[in-house]
Order: sequence, then C-alpha cells, then structure tokens
Amino acid sequence: MTENHEVVISGAGPNGLMLACELALAGITPVVLDALPAASDEPKANGLVGQVVRMLDMRGLYSAFTGQDRPQALPGWMFSGMQLAYPDPSSSPMYAMMMPQPRLVRLLEKRARDLGVDLRWGHELTGLQPDEDGVALSVATPDGVYELSAGYLVGADGGRSLVRKRVGIDFPGTTSETVARLAQVEVPDELRAPDGGLNIPGVGHIPFGHNRFDRGMVLAGSLQPGVLLVGTREEGRADEDGPLTLVELRASLQRILGVDVPLEEPRGPGPHAKRRIDGQNTRQAEHYRAGRVLLLGDAAHVHSAMGGPGLNLGLQDAVNLGWKLAADVNGWAPPGLLDSYETERHPVGRRVMMHSMAQSALMASGPEVAELRTLFTELIAIPEVSQHLGRLLAGSDVRYDVGDDHPLSGYLVPDLTLDDGRPVAGLLHNARPVLLELCGGAAAAAAEGWAHRVDIVEAQLTGGPAALLIRPDGCVAWAADDFEAIDAKELQAALGRWFGTAG
Repeated sequence: MTENHEVVISGAGPNGLMLACELALAGITPVVLDALPAASDEPKANGLVGQVVRMLDMRGLYSAFTGQDRPQALPGWMFSGMQLAYPDPSSSPMYAMMMPQPRLVRLLEKRARDLGVDLRWGHELTGLQPDEDGVALSVATPDGVYELSAGYLVGADGGRSLVRKRVGIDFPGTTSETVARLAQVEVPDELRAPDGGLNIPGVGHIPFGHNRFDRGMVLAGSLQPGVLLVGTREEGRADEDGPLTLVELRASLQRILGVDVPLEEPRGPGPHAKRRIDGQNTRQAEHYRAGRVLLLGDAAHVHSAMGGPGLNLGLQDAVNLGWKLAADVNGWAPPGLLDSYETERHPVGRRVMMHSMAQSALMASGPEVAELRTLFTELIAIPEVSQHLGRLLAGSDVRYDVGDDHPLSGYLVPDLTLDDGRPVAGLLHNARPVLLELCGGAAAAAAEGWAHRVDIVEAQLTGGPAALLIRPDGCVAWAADDFEAIDAKELQAALGRWFGTAG
C-alpha cells in the first residue's frame, strides 16, 4: 500500500532538517528521508556566519543552541583573508555562531523530532516520477523497497542531487583548476599561535583563517580545544588517488611554504576532518522549482567555502521556502507565492557565487594578484568599502521586491527592541507573520480580516515606524512611518499579496 504525504524531503542535513522544522511549525508533518543510517559525525562546516544567525534567533534557536542570550555583532570579518574591521558594533553587519556541523545537525534533529517530523534514517530515495498532482517515490531500506506519494518533493540531497538530475534541472557553472586539501591535525605546541594560527620557523606567523602565499593558500584555525584545522590550496589538479593522507598534506605545505611542517593525527575520539577537493565546483541550478519538485541548499547551489557562506545561504533558503510551501499545502497561498521562492532566492545564490569566486581569485598565485591584494588592502581600510563587503558576506544587503518602497521593506527586520524590553525577534518564534502595531490601533483595525493568519502585536517603539508587517522569514513586507487612510489600503494590499484573502 502506498503511503501518502503532503511533503517529502530528501536529505537530513542542516537545510533539510531546518525546512522540516519550519513546515512543522506551520502544521505540516513532512517525511524526511536520508540514506545514512544516522546523522553523520563527519566534520564539515565549523559554524554559521551572517544573517542566518539572526534568523535562528527569530526562532529561539540561537539561545537554545548556544546558551547565550542574544547574538552579538562581530567587530570584523575577512574577505579573501583580508581583515574587515567594524570598531562600532552598531555598524557591524556580521554575526557568527561557531559550532561543528555534526552538533548542529543533532540539535536540529532533536528539534524536528520534538515537533513531530517523520525522520527516517537509512531510507534512500532511489526513484521519482512527478506529475501535475504530486510525485511518486521509490525508497530503498535495508529491509526492502517501498513506495511513497508526495504532494511536494524537496531535494535537499547535496551537490550530486538525485532529485535535481531526475527532474532534468540543469546545473551550469565552472570547475576550477585547483586542488584543496584539509585535515584536522596535531602540531607541536611551539608552532601554535595564540590567535589559533601557526608560528612556523623560517616563515613567521600564519594567522587564523585563509592566508595567501606566492605558491598557494594556507588555512589555519583552531576551532576545538587541542585540534588544529590545516588546509592548503594549489593551482593544478591532484596527482594522488584515494583518501587524503597527512603525508600528502605535509608535502603540499612544504611546496607552498618552502619548509617542512610536522603534522600528526589528532588525539581523542574522531572522526576527524580529512578531505581533498580536486577542482572547486561553482554551480547553480537553472531553476529551484519544477512543478511539484523544489531544490534546497547544495542541491541548488555549490561554491567555495571561503568566507563561510554555505549554511548562511542554505538555511535562509529553508526559512524562505518553509512558510510559502506550508501556505500552499494549507490552501491559502495567494497566486505566485510559492514561485517567489525562486525569484527571491536564486539571485541571492548567484550573488554568493560571485563573491566566493572573487575571493578565490584573490588567492591565486602570481605577482599581479599580489599587487591587487595590496590595492584591496587600501580599499577595505575605507569604512564604506568595508561596510559594503561585510553586508555582502553577511547577506544583509539582500532586498526582496515586496511591492513596497519604504526604506525597511524587503530587508530582514532590524534587530529592534520594543519600549517594554521585548526584542522583535522574539515575536517570530512560531514562524507566523507579525503585524507590529505601533500607532495606537489604526493598523490593527485595518488588518482585522487577517487576524486568524497574522499575529497582531500592539506595542510602542520610540523613534520607530508607525507599523511593520513582518513575514515569517523575518522580511519586512510593508512599513509606514505615519498611518493615514492610504496606508490602511496599502497594508491591506500587502496582507493580501503575502497572506491571502481576508477571512
């Protein structure tokens, strides 16, 4: 007998699990399939940077995952290994939450199960047949094959996505002529630098992060006590086959630095990161949607990890898609709402590809690149340039076309605190839209027909707008500084555009 489900997600990585949680908050119980028998311990990303940290705070997850109250803006970040500085925290666009990806997956897995998500480890999607009403799926398990029927299928199944390939969505892009090597290692104590980098005799200090040399790039960083992450990138392609060894990584370091750096296997329980990337792919799906099939995360875009954009991009995809897909399944989505997932997020993915490739280009060898970096160092000392690059890396420069021209509309809602001490982020924990009524009741009266679908919160905000309409993904859909009769009509138009007809 075929199981019938409203939404099936292929892939239980961070993006697939985050989408599952978003759907569950909206009353949809998705099925999540993953071929692995359990969550992987393989070290991948080491944290989250950018606007996604604020989005986690909007779901109450930043505090739950870190034990800290609210995310704090960073004093700086890096662009291709060059330091961006923000001495004034109020001007910093960058946030970070350092956490190994296996821990993040386990926290999201627990949240998903607590929300009632049907998570199936060891269940591999092996076939799919979409039609205009849904998608027929074949799933393989150690005990055999079974069939599923899904109203929607979301491919969160990585850069080699079976879902993307089976529905015929092109994945254009480029593959660089480079080889990157990365491993967690032990080094002698005298080589460790206080900033998490390395002090190498004959070379000097190699700071935390990405460092360019004439013959390649060296990555150094201590993100876990006692374990150092060391990586290299060289032009050309790898001659070696099989898994990366420390002998190979050590030889790469010697070619780049001109000295031998002793490396040992890390002590303590593993697994420990050890991988080679022979040719960096930068690719983006031509479309994020094909009828009843949607793509998410690496299935939709792959790029260099330089600057840490991966989870910032993928998890924001999930939060953008979740409420729109739920609205469609629940039957109240206005026309075009689900299509806006692609129209909003595809340009953002393209922008991330642009800046990740630009950072990689600035790491290339050659005297011309060295001089270009000298020029960039001068440019990023200009506060406006540093701010622009920081907003680019954080994704805070993203503005969606929401049909409203207020300066706040289309952007992620600012990190505001109401006069009674409540943070606006706390109003979004349930992933419902919020009308922030700050003008004494006029906006609430205009929105009365949507009160079953939109949380109307009356409050005060000194020096702020008169009203804000905030989508579940934190995007400001409409705002007004004064509330006149024309504003009531514009608010109702925005409510209809994003949240359907009045009840």
